[in-house]
Amino acid sequence: MKKRIKLKGRIKTYIQFCIYLGILLMVVDVAMFLIDLRAGALLSGFTVFYFAITLSLYFYNRPILMNELVSFATEYGQIQKKLLRELDLPYALLDDGGKVIWTNAAFENAVHQPKGYSKSITALFPAITRDRLPDENGVDEAQYEVEYEGSEFVARFRKISLRDMAANSDMIDAADYDGYLIALYLYDETALHIALQEVDDQSLAVGMIYLDNYEEALESVEEVRRSLLIALIDRKVNKYISGFDGICKKLEKDKYLVILRKKAIAQLQESRFDLLEDVKTVNIGNEMAVTISIGVGLNGLTYAQNYEFARNAIDLALGRGGDQAVIKTPESVIYYGGKSQQVEKNTRVKARVKAHALREIITSKDLVLVMGHRMPDVDSFGAAVGIYRIAQTLERKAHIVLNDVTSAISPMVDLFRNNPEYEEDMILNNQAAIEAANSNCVLVVVDVNKPSITECPDLLRFCKSVVVLDHHRQGTETIENATLSYVEPYASSACEMVSEILQYTYDNIKIHAEEADCMYSGIMIDTNNFMTKTGVRTFEAAAFLRRSGADVTRVRKLFREDALEYKARADAVSQAEIYRQCFAISICTADDLPSPTVIGAQAANELLNIRGIKASFVLTDFQGKIYISARSIDEVNVQIIMERMGGGGHMSTAACQMEGVGIIEAIGVLKRTIDSMIESGEIL
Repeated sequence: MKKRIKLKGRIKTYIQFCIYLGILLMVVDVAMFLIDLRAGALLSGFTVFYFAITLSLYFYNRPILMNELVSFATEYGQIQKKLLRELDLPYALLDDGGKVIWTNAAFENAVHQPKGYSKSITALFPAITRDRLPDENGVDEAQYEVEYEGSEFVARFRKISLRDMAANSDMIDAADYDGYLIALYLYDETALHIALQEVDDQSLAVGMIYLDNYEEALESVEEVRRSLLIALIDRKVNKYISGFDGICKKLEKDKYLVILRKKAIAQLQESRFDLLEDVKTVNIGNEMAVTISIGVGLNGLTYAQNYEFARNAIDLALGRGGDQAVIKTPESVIYYGGKSQQVEKNTRVKARVKAHALREIITSKDLVLVMGHRMPDVDSFGAAVGIYRIAQTLERKAHIVLNDVTSAISPMVDLFRNNPEYEEDMILNNQAAIEAANSNCVLVVVDVNKPSITECPDLLRFCKSVVVLDHHRQGTETIENATLSYVEPYASSACEMVSEILQYTYDNIKIHAEEADCMYSGIMIDTNNFMTKTGVRTFEAAAFLRRSGADVTRVRKLFREDALEYKARADAVSQAEIYRQCFAISICTADDLPSPTVIGAQAANELLNIRGIKASFVLTDFQGKIYISARSIDEVNVQIIMERMGGGGHMSTAACQMEGVGIIEAIGVLKRTIDSMIESGEIL
């Protein structure tokens, strides 16, 4: 139905004033009839004449007046349109569907489009979809950051209601009008962002560089050449840092403080800290290549905070075995390098110092609780037994926290259950351990340094005194505020570390045969029968356990498997897929076995015996999670692969857990991770 434009407000009153005056004249005429009939008749004639003239002028002049008003409004609108057209701020009008219906010259120049552009705003800015625009559901304004052909804008949208426009008019009454338009303003912030980025690039970052094997490298070269080796290393480091317009100051014989711009850190990341490999080329006859660790603190609020980040980063790099760079920011920790095997230190000074510190802590407490990681393996339980023996020797009450007994450790647990030489409460479950914990107890965590995968994470909150003994590389998640932390990635196993500590905590300590068997088993399992990560100290620890009563025959009997487990492992090996000609990927379908993850780990070890295989991955679906066991010999660092997927471990032995995915999807994630890391040069 066609709507008529009506007048309202003061102009309507002004035009109708003559009619109101005529009505008043009629009232006066009635009063005159009551006073004098002739005067009333005369006034009535004048009134009729007045109404005739007034109404004829009203109906004759009203269309002319309306046309004049419309013309004026049109001319006024043209002036406004011209002003908007020439406005320096990019401006456009959109319909309620997001289609461009009008643009000014500044908008056309900003988006490099001709006059009359009438496509959807999404065609210009793909991020601005229809559901992100103001709508009839009460969203009147919106603001987004958009990018167009290298320029960065802030796009502000404002809904313009047609009904509100009519309601605000002094001349037009259009209460029946509906619908809305959308006004778009573009604010060019390209220059601002460039300036802010330049300021950010110029902000300072703090770095620390440590020589991992300074003493060992010097010992491997003739004495007369040692000063030359040090000078070459200093020159290599200083020249590298100065190439990025940085400052390098030597603090100690094997430590450097580095100051760099943030922009230089980005360049270092692009080159993946090639100084790590460059330093290894320094060779003047030294048998051992020099390796370094780099820690960088970035994006801190103050220089002091960046320095603290750098200290934390270098601690992480050293805790993970060295030969790598770590960048720590308030939001994340990024790792680079870590491709070389850790160098075993022949000296036992650190082990002796840690052993004495552990003895002091245990003797100051009344209760000792020992726990390993969730789904414990032989190494975890063997190390816990070793700590239990230390506590018993120091005449302190001790308990091993063990919630689930897997098939891998069941034969060893049976050695202590119903054994008259051991207390019935030697092993406690999680709830019993929490109830036993008090203010005068110490919690010793073995074979794990991630709180989330410990046997009982809640126990860490109940115990104020916590000791960590582990041989896995540290990651972003660590047990904080530990009273004593002894994390040595070069060690083959936690049992090796505990065996060394045993020798220094108490003179001539006596170990029972069962305990020696457990710790010897832990070393054998983690070294794959002394074939992986074995050093001089590994064999020395094994020799100590043999002298203490460990029997190889008994240990071998502990490792005998059930026929179903053997078949499950053989099935996983036989169904392996060879990916990229050097990665073996398989699935362990041991649903009817109590510990299928252990079978998966064993199958991963078996797959390394295939010629040409550089790394193996076995996936196991168990209790609603996907467990991935990763193994390698020396060519691939499986730890960084598993870390990318949320896990961790060693260079040659690592694992991760995945939730909310199926086993086929998990294989796809693993393959994509391998592809991505190969393309970026992180592996192979």
